[in-house]
Amino acid sequence: MSEAKYKRVLLKVSGEALAGDNKFGLNQKTISDICDKIKECVDMGVEIAIVVGGGNFWRGRDGQGMERTRADHMGMLATVINSLALADSLEQKGVPTRVQTAIEMRQIAEPYIRGKAVKHLKNNRVVIFACGSGCPFFSTDTAAALRAAEINADIILLAKKVDAVYDSDPNVNPAAVKFDHLSYINILNSRLGVMDSTATSLCMDNDIPILVFGLNEPENIIKAVKGEKIGTIVNN
Repeated sequence: MSEAKYKRVLLKVSGEALAGDNKFGLNQKTISDICDKIKECVDMGVEIAIVVGGGNFWRGRDGQGMERTRADHMGMLATVINSLALADSLEQKGVPTRVQTAIEMRQIAEPYIRGKAVKHLKNNRVVIFACGSGCPFFSTDTAAALRAAEINADIILLAKKVDAVYDSDPNVNPAAVKFDHLSYINILNSRLGVMDSTATSLCMDNDIPILVFGLNEPENIIKAVKGEKIGTIVNN
């Protein structure tokens, strides 16, 4: 197996990706396939931290008529369900994991402590960050950028439904143009929707590259950590 390009990565997985073809909830085969590739990365010596979304259960912005803070807290709880599902699948494959939550729930997971997270990574444990940043009005994309900066990740691997960044939705526009490389300023000025503006600005300020790729083929996780040319790279 060829050598990994990156030593420590932050993998951002959307909640929708864990639903697979179900479109809602959890698809155990999809989760298992993703965790198989994460295990391969760990076996290559890559330190992996994961931020997972909760859109397969709930999005704060979907709570029409609800108080936004409460709706966002519901979304944070959805990410805990997904994090525990990932942890369970990884551990069944022999990969040691730790779930850390930005909102304290000691009976379920560790509270987020940067020093402990880094220690776990150095001890070859996969660390899964749940509850986003713990703050309403901030997306899990922003949480991914924040945690990547805090743990000094080499790159954010942004796994999405589409295989790269396009100038328009390729599912709607067959003539959509694919980008191999973009700068943070391109993303912000063109409002391409790769990550929200807060997350993009945080990555720009801390010089954290982002690789956007499709998770429809879990093998892409392996290709990403090896530095193979897939998806769209975003940097300075």
